[in-house]
Amino acid sequence: MPSYPPMSPITTSFFAMWALFDVLFGQSSETIGTCIQRLAKEFSIPGWLMDAIDKMQQSRMGFYVHDGFDDRYVLLREIYTGEIKRCLSTSKYLGKKGELWLARLMAPSNDLVTYHIAVTTPYVLIQTTEEMISSYLAREIAKLGNKRIPQGMDAYTFIMKHGPTPNHWNEYIFCAYANYLSEAIFLKGIPDIKESLPHA
Repeated sequence: MPSYPPMSPITTSFFAMWALFDVLFGQSSETIGTCIQRLAKEFSIPGWLMDAIDKMQQSRMGFYVHDGFDDRYVLLREIYTGEIKRCLSTSKYLGKKGELWLARLMAPSNDLVTYHIAVTTPYVLIQTTEEMISSYLAREIAKLGNKRIPQGMDAYTFIMKHGPTPNHWNEYIFCAYANYLSEAIFLKGIPDIKESLPHA
């Protein structure tokens, strides 16, 4: 059951975003979020609410390197894309330069905001290097092969959003759990190397 350590490393915020916006079902590979987007065309849902839902649907988990600070914001560089994002950490965890984070970032919903929001408690990877994560991602992308990916989505985005299997990221967080603070959770190991995970 989602909660927070010590009950469960799978947080309520992580699980809710995964269940609503990542879990695929049906022949059209829908999520609850894409169903809401379709229904919104038939009902009078306020534009501001749909903007937020659209950004949540577009969001996904990602592996990042902490690249320092810009005032009260954390600079996170995505390991696979190299893109640096200025982020507000809603858990108040700021971390330190060089840390590796597994986090879900939500892009600004309008031009009045210039930063991303870390909408889940950061998962901080310990005893894990950027090179180890890069190698892992390359292996997962290679394994996808000719698998059908929803239109407009590249292999990396598909893996980070939907996982190689539907429960992949839940299982990784559960098996990799190492420790926690009130504002961050620590993970150890590489998802596809079972012996590296404390609880595999």
